[in-house]
Amino acid sequence: MPEGDTVRRTAVRLHQALAGRELTRAELRWPTLATVDLTGSLVVESVAYGKHLLTRLRRGGEALTLHSHLRMEGSWRVHATGSRTWPAASDHTVRAVLANADWTAVGLRLGELDLVATADEHTLIGHLGPDILAPDFADPAAERGVAEALHRIAAHPDEPIAAALLDQRNLAGVGTFYACEALFAAGLSPWTPVRDVADVGRIVDRARRMLAANLDRAVPTTTGDTRNGNQSWVHSRSGRPCRRCGATVRVAGVEVHHRSPGQTAGLERVLFYCPRCQPGPTPTDGGRPQAPLGAGRRPAGGYR
Repeated sequence: MPEGDTVRRTAVRLHQALAGRELTRAELRWPTLATVDLTGSLVVESVAYGKHLLTRLRRGGEALTLHSHLRMEGSWRVHATGSRTWPAASDHTVRAVLANADWTAVGLRLGELDLVATADEHTLIGHLGPDILAPDFADPAAERGVAEALHRIAAHPDEPIAAALLDQRNLAGVGTFYACEALFAAGLSPWTPVRDVADVGRIVDRARRMLAANLDRAVPTTTGDTRNGNQSWVHSRSGRPCRRCGATVRVAGVEVHHRSPGQTAGLERVLFYCPRCQPGPTPTDGGRPQAPLGAGRRPAGGYR
């Protein structure tokens, strides 16, 4: 799933292509929005908040926000208007088309698409914690910065630290890639309860620095190497040797709660870790042999 750095890069690309220009083509291929016509609207800006994209528009006297979420497979692609014949009306992957005289932005396989009054954006993202990539996030005095994120995390001391990082109600923008990599760098088991983590702020800051370092990279990396298969320390490397100690990297799950308003059931997320470099609890790992990820068969014990 695209994480905060990818979503912020996408917002910058959309802003550069659309902001300050009037839409000459606007299609929302979404069941609840199929009859909405935004043609003629002025795009004010496109911004990111965590993993959410907000494209703000003015249509007559209305201030509107088109909200999108990429989920697992979504993306926005931008090309010069008229340089391609797509998207065709029959292309089932297209969820939105926003075009002006110069540029066309196409939303593909978007996981969410909503249109609300800009004043009502809070109904879609108000439940989220502070945006980890906000310019003032690291400022302890910021109203929605690191202090607020740490307060939210501390409110659930028995929660595994990985689940706390992934819970978008604590802080917005961290996904499994950066959670796994930050915890590996800290030498901490992902299932360590929050109450047993000596310095949660250090973990959050490490994740923020990793995300920020990749804002301008098309291929995110935490190792400094962008070659295929070399971008991470542990993420997606189950069954392979740890780059630091040589032990076998493993994969297991953690249950994340409170991901969206009204959701009470947990959602299992996949975590990668090195049991030697990250000693501690591993309650969802049965210890069975695991084949390298992508080796052609699911490891005994499985992963999802």
